[in-house]
This record gives sequence, C-alpha cells and structure tokens, in this order.
Amino acid sequence: MSSSERIFSAQEKIFHECVSSLTGKTPNQMKTLTGTILPRVALYKAFQDDAEYAPRAYDLVRKYMIEVIGRQKHQSTAFLDKIPGFYKIYSRTFLKIMRTTDLQVSTQYEGKDYYDITITDCLWHNACVEFGCPELCVCFCEVDDITYGGLKHLGFTRTKTLGTGGDCCDFHFFRKS
Repeated sequence: MSSSERIFSAQEKIFHECVSSLTGKTPNQMKTLTGTILPRVALYKAFQDDAEYAPRAYDLVRKYMIEVIGRQKHQSTAFLDKIPGFYKIYSRTFLKIMRTTDLQVSTQYEGKDYYDITITDCLWHNACVEFGCPELCVCFCEVDDITYGGLKHLGFTRTKTLGTGGDCCDFHFFRKS
C-alpha cells in the first residue's frame, strides 16, 4: 500500500468514527461538519497517527488549507468582487446568513460602509476542540484571511479568533473606494 493510500484509508476510517460519534446536531450542522470540517480533522489525525507524516502533520494540513482551500475560496470571491454592487449584495447576504445560521452564535452591527460580525461560539472551533485538535482551527481561520484578502471592493480585518485563543472572532468588513 502506498503512503497516499495508507493516509486516505486512515482518513476515511477516522472520518466515519468522528461522524458516528456526533449527537445533537442539526441537519445544517451535520452538512457542514461532514462536508467541510471533519474531512480536514480526519486528514490531520491520519497524518498525526502515521509515523512517516506525524512530525509534519500540522504543516501538511495547513499547506493544503492555505494553498488549495484558501486559494479556491479567494478566487471565487474575487470573481464575485468584479460584479457591480458586489459590496451591497455580499453584505446583505452575509448578514442575513449570520442572523439565521445555527453554525455559530454571533452579533452583527452595520453602518453605511461597514459591517461587523462578532462570533462567540463557532462550529469549526467547537469541532476542533471536541475532536482533540484545537490547534487545527487556526487553519480554518487563516482561510478567511486568504478568502477576503486583496479584494478590490470588500475589505476585511480581524484582530482575534476563537481558534487563536481569543474570546471571539471579530470580523470587520468594509467597503473599499
């Protein structure tokens, strides 16, 4: 068995173990956990459990998250950023989602040219903690930085995240001139 087959097999086994241990999750939470969060958690744990990859487990998953996931998300957001009125469309959509989602607990504030989201409870952070890899949450947070970095019409800053030990994630989006 090749090393990639070994890792894939271990990831698949760990993924199914993680999924089978979940209780009390809504359908929306299950969809996000099984489609986004737990595949990365399982990959990380598979690398950690493998003698060949264990010393580089975090770096390998971080590189994947940054160079593959982050790049893909940035490209799609940058494409949308070219649409006239993107800021207004995106801000309304993002705020509506944040006000109705069960993936995190947040408060939202908006002004004419900005909106702030303060997340105090996050499914990504909770899952990483629950499955024994809180450090992995930082990679999910870094994907946000890449997704929103360098856009023409939408600016993004954040000073802290739950994943980096903060008491919240303090998203600040603003219209660029």
